[in-house]
Amino acid sequence: MPTSLPTALTIAGSDSGGAAGLQADLRTFLTCGVHGLVAVTAVTVQNTLGVHDRADLPPHIVAGQIEAVAADMGVGAAKTGMLASAGIIEAVAVACDNAEIGRDARIPFVVDPVAASMHGQPLFDEAGLHALRDELLPRATVLTPNLDEVRLLTGMTVTDREGMHTAAVVLHRMGPRYVLVKSGHLQSDPECVDLLFDGSTFVELPGKRYSTPHTHGAGDTMASALTAGLAKGMPVVEAARYGKWFVSQAVEHAYPMGAKVGPVSAFWRLAPEER
Repeated sequence: MPTSLPTALTIAGSDSGGAAGLQADLRTFLTCGVHGLVAVTAVTVQNTLGVHDRADLPPHIVAGQIEAVAADMGVGAAKTGMLASAGIIEAVAVACDNAEIGRDARIPFVVDPVAASMHGQPLFDEAGLHALRDELLPRATVLTPNLDEVRLLTGMTVTDREGMHTAAVVLHRMGPRYVLVKSGHLQSDPECVDLLFDGSTFVELPGKRYSTPHTHGAGDTMASALTAGLAKGMPVVEAARYGKWFVSQAVEHAYPMGAKVGPVSAFWRLAPEER
């Protein structure tokens, strides 16, 4: 057994249904061979029917979690999920700077701009959206929006692959080193081709579009697999391909749970039990 493992930090909210949020991140980190660290931002009351309530943690507690694990255990890469409020975003930005996490710092930083639940409920207000644009996008090594998040960040409604290219350019001008536009919501496309852009070169990440309604946690899973790849020392393009491969497998093996949308699966990574 190794004496130490790569580490990855998720700065995210808790999903009581276990499908998305920090639960999806930790599951992905584990099955990618990376030790997961956590800074909890909020606790949600949710199931497959929606988000029914939530409690946000104080910004100084969120920042303290980041600083505590970075100082003692070390962070190989970090990602965000639900950040809940402008105050939390601002505290996260300062804590990440102090821990040398960011696009121009020692530790790569994946910003998954989770602005609404999969059921459409907004997860923060206009002040939070402005803080996300102003404070985190310029600090991101990789920004990983889905098409709904593209619309919230840019005002653009993307309906085809050409629109994804345009959106990637617009988002890159907001400061991240790389932009990875996810195409899972582009239902009119028979394939699921995500797009990575570094300011000069586009890299397509092709994948099959699976006919399943059970996609809860797919965006979190892709971003956390990408983060795990970075924690293991992969260059960004290789880590993005790794994330695409992982989430494609997770969607293929998704399963029903509850009354509506079930989770994507990490079980495909587990060895069968001996009996």
